[in-house]
Amino acid sequence: MKTFNNIILGLIGLLALNSCEQGIDSLTEVDPGPDTTAPSVQISSPSEGSAVKVNEELATITIQFEAQDDIELGSVEVWLNGVQLSTYNSFVDYRKLIVDDLVYDQLADGSHELSVVATDLDGKSTTETVNFTKEPAYISKYDGELLYMPFDGGFVDLLSFEEATQNGTPLTSEETLAGSGSYLGTEGAYLTLDSERFKNAEFSAIFWLKLNAVPDRAGILAMSPPLNETGGNVLTSGFRFFRENAGGKQRFKLNVGTGTGNSWFDGGEAADIEATTEEWVNLAFTISGSEAVVYIDGQVVSQGALTGIDWTDVNILSIMSGAPNFSGWNHLSDQSMMDELRIFDRAISQEEVQQIIMDDSGIVVSNYPPTFNGEKFYMPFDGDYRNLFTDTEADIVGDPKFAAEGAAGNDAYAGAEGSYLTYPTDGLTSDTFSATFWYKVNPEPGRAGILVAGPEDTEKEGYPDVQNLRTSGFRFFREGDATRQIFKLNVGTGEADIWVDGGDAAAFDPTGSGWVHMAITISENTATIYFDGAEVASNALSAPLDWTGCDLFSIGSGAPRFTEWGHLSDQSFIDELRFYDKALTPEEIQEIRNHDL
Repeated sequence: MKTFNNIILGLIGLLALNSCEQGIDSLTEVDPGPDTTAPSVQISSPSEGSAVKVNEELATITIQFEAQDDIELGSVEVWLNGVQLSTYNSFVDYRKLIVDDLVYDQLADGSHELSVVATDLDGKSTTETVNFTKEPAYISKYDGELLYMPFDGGFVDLLSFEEATQNGTPLTSEETLAGSGSYLGTEGAYLTLDSERFKNAEFSAIFWLKLNAVPDRAGILAMSPPLNETGGNVLTSGFRFFRENAGGKQRFKLNVGTGTGNSWFDGGEAADIEATTEEWVNLAFTISGSEAVVYIDGQVVSQGALTGIDWTDVNILSIMSGAPNFSGWNHLSDQSMMDELRIFDRAISQEEVQQIIMDDSGIVVSNYPPTFNGEKFYMPFDGDYRNLFTDTEADIVGDPKFAAEGAAGNDAYAGAEGSYLTYPTDGLTSDTFSATFWYKVNPEPGRAGILVAGPEDTEKEGYPDVQNLRTSGFRFFREGDATRQIFKLNVGTGEADIWVDGGDAAAFDPTGSGWVHMAITISENTATIYFDGAEVASNALSAPLDWTGCDLFSIGSGAPRFTEWGHLSDQSFIDELRFYDKALTPEEIQEIRNHDL
């Protein structure tokens, strides 16, 4: 009977096995082939060249990476500075390991090397390495500094370590004045911070801006009370720093609430910036108990008395927008770039503003105040070849001299054979441009370059000695003989060049002519030459002045960029050379001339 039962049970088992395999293919062994490929490794955090910036002696980082093999991983090791942090030998997915939560909390200041080593079952391995740094916690560089926001990949104040609230979608850009990033504004985007620590008896802010003039008005920094019940701005407390269209340029203004009223600091044209500038511009303003001052590139553009600032109902600091509390006049998001924002609990001085500019950019700013509207460069030649705006010397070619006389001041430039000056065009290449100077002609040689900004003519046969590319920049020069010298201007507009040649009207007899005041102006549509405040030649421009490739000015020669026709060194005297970022009017030219008499 026992044998019979066993037979029955066996038949049942066979039937069950047969029914379970119905409709299922039999297993087929897969041959993976020879294992010839080493694993791959990709480290996503930290990234190569990155800098960890935290307000702590030891930083915490999260290491993230992925290792993968075509057949099967055997092990994965993580090393930091030659010390093994972790090893992985078992895997949920035998071909792939994804790690996004390996935390290391003892990262000290300095350079670091992170390596991930992946090895497959056949013994082949791959090592991926990234190098990064941990920077020291930021220590305040300036007395009274409350906030420093460098925008290096984020929106964190490195002094308080407070992260700004993001409204809309502000971005960061790798284009930067200093550090590794800058703020990039977008439509409807701005940052906010709690205002309490900034509400002091004195206040200063300084930062760099790369202007996007669309929209044509925007808030930049604002600590303002909420809008009133009708949606209007409340100006009796806090401050508002903003920009507005002014004849195609952007004008920067400050409004300060004093409790019972408000005070305006509007520098007019002195506070204007070209809407099309591609340069970083430094902006700063200070508020004390007695005055407020606005600076552009270290120069005062607006200044006035103030009875002090009132902070009633101010509840927020807005960065790169007037919103939400200063939006009644549509001063909304600024889509410009901002970099190196600093805020102080005191009114910093002009010297301190200029020092910060130098620390950030390496640019030396002098204390020379512009004498005339739009003036950006002034070289008086009083014993040196120095631009007083930046306190920097021109480069000297050959052996120019000094005249031991001047139209104004104590001395003047005296040209010599084969000699001239060059000066970089950085910060001086505006869409509209003027130059004024005094000139005492020496007709030998018979032709010479006086003031030139042109591109290199690398395609010209005979380059570099022979150059004459005129599609950008300008060339102001003279031609003639001992009794008649004609002065001419050539302007490059991108695809063409325009001549301004007044013939006899733009000529004079050098004999006994003495000092003559000269000016050239280039607007968006006209170029003009003036002698002693009177127009002597003018011509329409088919397009605005183009600066492509113009990286230097030549003073007292056409060399090195305008030499093909022999307009070389001028042995005349030049004095009181000034450049402007605007096309001067005849009245302004006459004012400048009279100022020197």
